[in-house]
Amino acid sequence: MDLPVSEDRLRADIEATAEFGAIGAPEGHGRTVLTGTDANGNAREYFADRLDEAGLDVRVDRVGNVAGRWTPDDVDPEAAPVAAGSHLDSVIEGGIFDGPLGVYAALEAVRAMQEAEADATPERPVEVVCFTEEEGGRFSEGLLGSSIAAGVRPIEEALTLTDSDGVTLESVLDGISYLGEGRLDASDWDAWLELHIEQGTRLESMGKEVGVVTTVTGITHCDATITGETDHAGSTPMATRTDALTAASELTLDIERAGRRAAGVGVEAPNEEASVSMDGGGDAGDGNDGGGGGGDSDSEGTTVATVGKIDARPNATNVVPGEVELGIDIRDVEREPIDRIVDGVRGKLSRLETERGVETTLTRPLDVSPTPMAGRCRETLNRAAERTEIEATELHSGAAHDTMHVARVADTGMCFAPSRGGFSHSPREWTDWADCAAATRVFASALAELAGYNRSV
Repeated sequence: MDLPVSEDRLRADIEATAEFGAIGAPEGHGRTVLTGTDANGNAREYFADRLDEAGLDVRVDRVGNVAGRWTPDDVDPEAAPVAAGSHLDSVIEGGIFDGPLGVYAALEAVRAMQEAEADATPERPVEVVCFTEEEGGRFSEGLLGSSIAAGVRPIEEALTLTDSDGVTLESVLDGISYLGEGRLDASDWDAWLELHIEQGTRLESMGKEVGVVTTVTGITHCDATITGETDHAGSTPMATRTDALTAASELTLDIERAGRRAAGVGVEAPNEEASVSMDGGGDAGDGNDGGGGGGDSDSEGTTVATVGKIDARPNATNVVPGEVELGIDIRDVEREPIDRIVDGVRGKLSRLETERGVETTLTRPLDVSPTPMAGRCRETLNRAAERTEIEATELHSGAAHDTMHVARVADTGMCFAPSRGGFSHSPREWTDWADCAAATRVFASALAELAGYNRSV
C-alpha cells in the first residue's frame, strides 16, 4: 500500500492556497487568512472545487466546517467513515504549510487510492475535512470548528462569537457563503488522522522524515489582571507607589522559573519562597527535578510556560503603570504540571496583593487536557512508515491541534512532516516538497489501511 502520491499535485494545491491572503515578507512565503475574510472564502472555494473535481460529495455545516465524502459504488454508505484533514485559516502573517498540508494530504490520499488500482476500493467511506477557525485568530481561543464537531461547544454559542470589531462569526460565514446547515459529527467516524508540520526541530535534528505523534500536549490559557495606582513618574516617591507593572514582572519571572523547573531545566531561584510557591512545594535548588511528562518517548522536558501577552496601562513613559493584563500559556503532556503551575500563579497573585498592595484577578478561558493518540492509529502509522520504507520516529506534539477535540469522540492519530529550522506561524515556515510528499505517502498508506483499502497487502 505505497500509494501513488503525486508530489506535483500536492505542491500545486498548497501553492495555489498560499496565494489567498498572500503577504509580502523579507524572507519566506507568508499569508494572513482569518476566518470569514475574502481570503478565507477563496481558500474554501478552491478546496471545495478540488473535492468536487475528485468526485467527493461536499457539504458545509452551520459553523463552516467543510467535508467531502468519497463513497465508491460498492461501499456501504452507512458504514462509519474514516476521516482526515486539518484547517485552512492562518495566524496573522503566518506560513503556507500550517493547515493546508494536512487538508491537501488528506485529499491527495483519496486521489491516490482512486488511481492505484481500478478494482480496489475501501470498505468504508473516506471523508476529507477542513475545520473552521483552528488558529483562533479572530473569533476564539482556537480549535473552534472541531469543538463543534466533537459536541464540546453548542453551535449557537459559536455563531454569536464576535471579533475585535463586534462582528459575529455567523455574519462573516454568511458573507462568504459558508454558513451551512447541520453539524459535522465526529462521533460518526470510525477513525481520524491528521498530518501537520512539526513546528519544531526534532525531526530535522534526528534526520527523520516522519514523526508519529504519541500525545498532543494539554494547553491552558490564563488571563491575569493586576491593578495598582496610576501616578506621576516624577513626583510619586518610590516608597509610596503601587506599580502594577513591577508586580506583573515578578509574576512573569516566576512563571518562567516554574516552567523551567517542571521541565527539569536548571534555574537559580532568587528566593526560596517564590520558587516553592510556583513549583508546588518542591526543592528550591537548581530545579533539576526531572518533572514534566511521562509515558512518552520524549517526555523529558515537555512542560512549557509562557507569558506571551502584556497590556500595560496607560503605557506612557512618564506614568507609573496602574493596570496590567497578562496572557499566560502553559502546556504539558501530563495534566499535573499544568495544574500545579496554575495553582502557583494563584498563590503568587495572592502574595502580590499582600506585599505590593495591588488587586488581582485570574481567569482560565482555555483548558484542554493532554490527549494521547489511539493505539491502533499509532500502530497503523508506524506500519505505514515501514511499508513505504520512510524513516519515522515517535514524539509528542507541543502545539494544540483539532485532533485533540476529535479524540473525545473517535480514535485519532497524527503524524508530522519536518519543519526546516523549526519556524512556524511565520513566513519563514518551510517544509521541503519532498518531505511533504514523503509524509503524505505514509499518511495515505495509513488512511488506506484504516479504511480497509486493499487490506490483503
